[in-house]
Amino acid sequence: MSTDLVERVKARLAGTQSVMDPRTVADAVRAEAGGVAGHLDVLAALKLLDDELVGVGPLERLLASPDVTDILVTAPDQVWVDGPDGLRRTDVRFPGEEAVRRLAQRLALVAGRRLDDAAPFVDGWLPGSGPEGRIRLHAVLPPVAAEGTCLSLRVLRPAKHDLRSLRRLGTVDDAGLALLEAIVSARMAFLVSGATGSGKSTLLAALLGAVDPAERVVCVEDVGELQPSHPQFVRLVAKPPNVEGVGEVTLRELVRQALRMRPDRLVVGEVRGREVVELLNALNTGHDGGAGTLHANAPAEVPARLEALAALGGLSREALHSQLAAAVQVVLHMRREPSGRRVLAEIGMLSRTRGVVTVETAWRPGERLKRDSPLTVELLQRRSTARPRLAGVPSC
Repeated sequence: MSTDLVERVKARLAGTQSVMDPRTVADAVRAEAGGVAGHLDVLAALKLLDDELVGVGPLERLLASPDVTDILVTAPDQVWVDGPDGLRRTDVRFPGEEAVRRLAQRLALVAGRRLDDAAPFVDGWLPGSGPEGRIRLHAVLPPVAAEGTCLSLRVLRPAKHDLRSLRRLGTVDDAGLALLEAIVSARMAFLVSGATGSGKSTLLAALLGAVDPAERVVCVEDVGELQPSHPQFVRLVAKPPNVEGVGEVTLRELVRQALRMRPDRLVVGEVRGREVVELLNALNTGHDGGAGTLHANAPAEVPARLEALAALGGLSREALHSQLAAAVQVVLHMRREPSGRRVLAEIGMLSRTRGVVTVETAWRPGERLKRDSPLTVELLQRRSTARPRLAGVPSC
């Protein structure tokens, strides 16, 4: 069935409430084809119209796979997915460049964004949530995308693993598991660092699930991704501006609101901007055991990364290091291996020397925690004031 015929059918159906009613579509196809359309033409019309008007079109079956984390369209005949086995090309094809452009523009409209020649790129969230999780949309139109429309869908699936299941998956070994449980029980504040797709949110959700059920955890997120198994987990989700540019609720404002909700632990799903100032302030006002995730290539780069974010909020370098030293004790660094497996690659301990905070390696997989390690010392110092659960801290 020709694309031209599909366009004529769409024009005929425009304004019809039952656009996807099979009988209505069949009548429209036969009318536009001069009454000679057969059953195969009708079925082809239904498929093409479904791709044009519903969901994410021909990408729908890729989205249905629970292992897919990214869908990348670089050309009508080049659709890639990322997952546990790494980046691979699929057999999905679009009829042409115009079909990719129309899908990108339709999804942008659903996300409350504009995508056209005057605004040739867009970044937004597709509304709603389901078993497939939330979807982040990014698209770029020609001539900015020189070879044709580029469309990227990042699938953020609910992070539901607990620490024991991460041990079974090989994310942590036995020693790492014992340390993570001790860090949570000791109410040490921590940041989970790593690159995109390294498993930061998955680890954070598992750690929050290990928090004492008697504690109230209030979490601020850009998108509702964390779903720990905890009876007192409260989530606040940021809201982007609408198409008129109003109605935005930022993470920074939500951190302030979370402080008024009697949190025992305050969590920021991902620290990516000025909200780091409010988070550090909160962690310095008696809210032990706070946490968040942060994009960083290595634990040693965490202070510099936080410096850049704090500068956006008007916090000087000296003030940042002063607050950071008092607010956060541990960095947990995640890494994605070439095989696709995500592992806890390092635990770092923050220390301050001559006014500057640095991160020193305290533990790596396969190692035993040294008796004189700063992490060991910190855990032992917290034994006397911690809850009874801390009695299970491994001897070092």
